[in-house]
Amino acid sequence: MSRLPPPRVHEVADGVYAYVQPDGSWWINNTGFLAGRRGVIAVDACSTERRTLALREAIGRVSGRPVTTLVNTHHHGDHTFGNHLFPEATIVAHELTRQAILAEGVPGYLGAWSAEVEWGRMEVAAPFLTYTGGVTLWSDELRCEVRHVGGPAHTTNDSIVWIPEHRVLFSGDLVFNGGTPFMLSGSIAGAIEVLGELEGLGAETIVPGHGEPCGPEVIATVRDYLRFVRETAGRGRAAGLSPLETARETDLGPWAGLLDAERLVGNLHRAYAELGGAPPGAPIDLAAAIGDMIAFNGGRPLSCLA
Repeated sequence: MSRLPPPRVHEVADGVYAYVQPDGSWWINNTGFLAGRRGVIAVDACSTERRTLALREAIGRVSGRPVTTLVNTHHHGDHTFGNHLFPEATIVAHELTRQAILAEGVPGYLGAWSAEVEWGRMEVAAPFLTYTGGVTLWSDELRCEVRHVGGPAHTTNDSIVWIPEHRVLFSGDLVFNGGTPFMLSGSIAGAIEVLGELEGLGAETIVPGHGEPCGPEVIATVRDYLRFVRETAGRGRAAGLSPLETARETDLGPWAGLLDAERLVGNLHRAYAELGGAPPGAPIDLAAAIGDMIAFNGGRPLSCLA
């Protein structure tokens, strides 16, 4: 939509590019790519047909080589709905990412967001080269490590793309920069643990799933927010309040400036489940959680500028 600045390509290291889509709110994700002599390795697609075609055009302006490989960091549609627009690429992801994409298909909950979104042609294109722990890709002589994080965090199937030679990390949605972190389909506790492991990598540049490329200090910011969610859930649950009631009574304090504040409600649904003994990543009532986010938003569909 014209209300937002256009996406841009940012070279974060030699031959390594971030594709940054402002403003990083609902369904507006970042992607990236590595441009080698034989071909291009892309990291994630976009949510709509228009946005994914624009990504392809941007890649083409940098490299005349084909996109040989497309890595999905997790199954969410803002990172995978555009998979089908890379028909020449081998789509690579964790085996649970493939399972989730096939099980979800084109999800029925898209109506929770603004009706103005032009999704375009939508086809399910699941990864067809999968791994359990990880896989190493090579862009010429540059090593690119694709690693499953080991357990539920943002989702049940998150992977990172780590380029050790340049200390560059494509974090997927484990890291949000400027937007409210969202762990409804993963685990609050699991994400806090994984973020500690990401700090141990020693990344110098992070391409987050949403928001501007950043340094490693943003990892701590995300972790602090999730600890705030967990503490807030504990107080609300002890007081007998629902996640929505707790959210309405919560002062966001330093987190008030983050985009998409209604995600607090979804995060509280996940935190309540974990405090009640549900294992990380266990299924919860997504319809109820999304409905509560809409209620928190004054009964209006959630904003989406994609």
